[in-house]
This record gives sequence, C-alpha cells and structure tokens, in this order.
Amino acid sequence: MGWGTRAGVTLGVVLTLTGGYLVADAADVVPGLLTTDPLPPEAAPFPDAPGAVAAPPLVAGLPVLDDAAPVPATGTVQELTDALVADQRLGPRVGALVLDATTGEVLGESGAGTGHVPASTIKVLTAAAALTSPGPHTTLTTRAVLEGQDTVVLVGGGDMMLAAGAGDPTAVNGRAGLADLAAQVSEELRLTGRTTVTLHLDDTYFTGPAVNPAVFPGNVPAGYIAPVAALAVDIARLEDEEYARRSEDPALAAAQAFATALGEQGITVSGDPVRAPAPDDGRVVGEVESAPLGDVVDYLLQHSDNTITEVVGRVVAMDAGLPGSAEGATQAVRAAVERLGVDLSGAVIADCSGLGDGSSLTPRQLADVVRLLADAGHPQLRTAAVGLPVAGLSGTLDDRFLDNAGRGVVRAKTGSLPDVTSLAGTVVTADDRQLVFALMTDAVPDGGTYGARIILDDFVGSLAECGCTG
Repeated sequence: MGWGTRAGVTLGVVLTLTGGYLVADAADVVPGLLTTDPLPPEAAPFPDAPGAVAAPPLVAGLPVLDDAAPVPATGTVQELTDALVADQRLGPRVGALVLDATTGEVLGESGAGTGHVPASTIKVLTAAAALTSPGPHTTLTTRAVLEGQDTVVLVGGGDMMLAAGAGDPTAVNGRAGLADLAAQVSEELRLTGRTTVTLHLDDTYFTGPAVNPAVFPGNVPAGYIAPVAALAVDIARLEDEEYARRSEDPALAAAQAFATALGEQGITVSGDPVRAPAPDDGRVVGEVESAPLGDVVDYLLQHSDNTITEVVGRVVAMDAGLPGSAEGATQAVRAAVERLGVDLSGAVIADCSGLGDGSSLTPRQLADVVRLLADAGHPQLRTAAVGLPVAGLSGTLDDRFLDNAGRGVVRAKTGSLPDVTSLAGTVVTADDRQLVFALMTDAVPDGGTYGARIILDDFVGSLAECGCTG
C-alpha cells in the first residue's frame, strides 16, 4: 500500500473517531463543550445592596405630655397650699411652692422665699452639678501601676463602688471588679515570670477630711455615711445591708481585698499593703472603669446614698479645678448650679448630701433646680429627672403613696432628718399637666416626722388627682 493510501486510511479513521467523540460529547456521554440540552434561562441580575435609608420614626414608649393640657386653677392650688401650711402637725415652719413645669407660673406658695433645712433634697443640686460638669458619660478609673519589677501600686480614682470579685457590667454598685484588675496584673507579671510582689496603695486622689466637718461623727458607725476615699468596695459596707457599718479605712480595706484577688490569680503579695504614691514613670498594668456618672447619679438619687453623693461632689470640684475636698465640693456644686441660672442668694450648702448641719435652701431655689431637671432645654440633666424615685414603685418612695393618687405619676427626692421632712419633685395631674413642687418642714413636733411624710404625700396626691381648671 502506498503512502498516499495509508494517509487516506489514517485520516478516515481519525475523522471517524473524531465524529464519534463529537456525537458523544453532544449527548453528554463524554466531557466536552457540546450539548444537545436546551439553553438555560438567562440568569437574574445580581442584586444590588440597598443604599442607606432613613430609619423609621421613633415611637414614644409612653405618651408625651401635651403642652396644651389644662393648667390647674391658681386659686384652687393656693387653697390646697394654705391648708397644708396651716396643718399644725407639721409645726410652725412650713414652706411650699407649686409651679407649672412648662411655664414656671406659680400656682401655689407659702414661705417660698424662706430658708429651710433641705435634708437630702439638696442632693438634686449635686446631681445637677455633676451632670453639667464633668457630665453623665464620665467614668472613674482604678489602676494598677508597676513600680520597678516587683511592686504593684493600686491607684484609686474615686470609685467607691468596686466589687471585691468580678465586675458586673449590668450593675452600678460593682460595675468594676478588683478580681478583673488582678487578672490583668497577673497576666502582665507572668510575662516576666514573677509570682511574688509587694503591694502599695495610692489613695491621694481626694484631699482634706474624709468626713465633712458638718456631719455628726456618730453617723459613720451608724452606717449613714462612710469616710470618703479614693477607692472602696461596696461603698465601704461591712455587711450586705443598706445602712450597714462602714469601714473606718475604706481604701486600705480595698487594697487588702485586691491582695486577696491577686492571690487567687497565683500572685503572692509579700507583707501587708502600705501607702505610697505611684511613681510618675510607673507602667500601667491594669485598669477598670466605674459605671458612667449618669448612672451613679441615678443611684444616689434612688438610694439617697450620702457617701456616693459626697464622692460625686468632690469629682465636680476636681473637674472645676478645685481641691477634691469637702469644701471644694460644696463650692463647685454651688457654682455649677448658679451657672445653670438658679439664684442661690442666701443659700447655705454645708455638705453635698444633706446629712450635715447648717445647710439652708428656700422652696423657690429647690423648685427651680427640679424644674431645670425636667426642662427639655437641658437634655444633659434628663437622667436626674427620670432617675428620681417613683412614688409607690422605686427608691426611697417605694413604700410611699401606696394608696394615693400620686402613685406612679410622682417623681421626687425625699429628705429626712430629726424634726425635718421635705419632698421635691414633679407630679402629673389628672389633666396630664406636669407640675413642680417643693415642700419643706424643719420644725416638726417630736415624734411627728412619719406623720409629716403622710401629710406631704397626701398634698401631692391631691395635685395628682386635680382636674381643677375652673
């Protein structure tokens, strides 16, 4: 067979085989590009991500009060006020003022310009000052600083609400935990292989007397107030009680708790903690933050906590560039409230909590501060307005107004001392009008303070059920 014949045969075979493969490919028997299946439908276009769109409008969780709601008749409210002041069970010194919250119109008054002992109602001034400066988002930091290679310095930054163990991110008292700080420190120390340290305490953040000189010293062992310190566990309480005895040295007690927490992390503290300032060149090896100041203000209003109020006052002082002392605190609180536009002429602020002797405010001054808290034009103060105890439901009003029209519609700060009963806050009337009130009595007959509370509550309850526009 010649070369041409052989080539022809070969080509024929190849064509035959190739044709067979193409047929198999088209039938999807073998891999290939051909197919007899119908064309697939055209793919849908790739979806475009939606652009930024406006959020739906916010819906109020509670009905908003109507500024056009009827205002109670001045004559009616004045009659109620006159009857309150005339009640001999309150004693000879009664001051009262009722204002319309929106306009500031006086609806009823008696002795509104006379100074009275405010007791704990003065806390609303401290709250307003703190929320103005340094502001509700401020936190207080507790640090651990490494001095050299084997000395840890615990540095207080004003937080007297530390937890001895782990902090609770949902709590105000106990937001920051010493166990968390110890865990940070131990992690740093292990990098160098050190497991034994000495512990120093720097509690120089505040200055001056730990207890305001206006406060009777016996109130400390009685549990009404603790010595103000740069740091403390559970507001220096020695037991889990609202008015438990307090540690005589809250900062040192916190340092001892920190030493225990370090031990639980495998770090041995050699000897007892001793006071010494932190070095300027020390390295921060751990820190924990308190709850924001706005939450702390809510706490002091709800619980009427004297210690935390004094701490907050000193924080206000330091933010203003004044010493972090009791005297600096009262000066700073007064100045901050005056900057808000409240006339404090003649007022005396002996301490920030109202526990001490010597403070004097008029019902007008107290009402003006409360009205600021409720004023939409001062949004930074709102946390104090909503942080006030609610009648019959929370805080120091949880067991008051229980069978009273004011239950649930009154927010107020209480004030109680021997022969002193005061109440200042807001109330919503039956016509949905918000009023501001300040009631002060400081010469209640002996044994009559409990009854005086009921009388004041009944007066505010009468405002709550007032549809008295005619």
